[in-house]
Amino acid sequence: MNLASLFGIKKQSQTNEAPSHWVKCSKCQALMYYKEVEALNNVCPKCGNHMRIDAKKRIELLADEGTFEEMDSNLEPNDPLKFVDKKSYKKRVEEGKSKTGGRASSVISGSCKINNIPTELVVFDFSFMGGSLGSVEGEKIVRAVNRAIEKRCGLIIVSASGGARMQESSYSLMQMAKTSAALKRLSNEKLPFISILTDPTMGGVSASFAMLGDIIIAEPNTLIGFAGARVIKQTIGADLPEGFQRAEFLLEHGLIDMIVNRNEIKDSVTKLLKLFLKDY
Repeated sequence: MNLASLFGIKKQSQTNEAPSHWVKCSKCQALMYYKEVEALNNVCPKCGNHMRIDAKKRIELLADEGTFEEMDSNLEPNDPLKFVDKKSYKKRVEEGKSKTGGRASSVISGSCKINNIPTELVVFDFSFMGGSLGSVEGEKIVRAVNRAIEKRCGLIIVSASGGARMQESSYSLMQMAKTSAALKRLSNEKLPFISILTDPTMGGVSASFAMLGDIIIAEPNTLIGFAGARVIKQTIGADLPEGFQRAEFLLEHGLIDMIVNRNEIKDSVTKLLKLFLKDY
């Protein structure tokens, strides 16, 4: 009998169904009762490791209860290149939908209040094609920027992404410029953009809007970078510093502004919004 069967642990499903009664920390390997971890919003009570959570849970953590109104949920990707690798792009989108309860995008965007402050909120979900940035995701971000300008409020983007979506090729890469240009308009309007980086934030997402925040916040030990560490090591032919591409290393070298525990992030965001928006 293996350890999993001894403790009644089932392999976690790739859908949104409830996890089993037990969960193992991906960092310290401690085995804990799920309700204990869930009560801490998937932060390990043994070592403080921030385990991944989905976009809906992120929204619950940030938005005041009952205030989030999703926008642009009707947008769906097409397949202009008829792209096929091991699977067709259409097949991968369908698989993403099955993992996220029918959602056709790695992004949920909408309007909400955060401690009664009107805010536009964009949240990435890594379970949909690795949180990749495609045409739909870029369009949702730009529309969120437009709403923030119209309402004279702040914008928050919570990133969790492997980068640009290769199945859309140049169409995906164009979203880097598109979103960055939109954020420049937000900046010209003197409205705040708070970027929250969660594990992982990589590739074209980190190389565009994710690092353009007026304030850039990361969760502890978040993996942040462009290329992977192995690729960089092979390219430069040298060993990388300990902790390279982790949030703590980036904070020490001035690339991000703050590291905030997940359970304190709403209060931190509220203080920042009040600082930037004089009406609050």
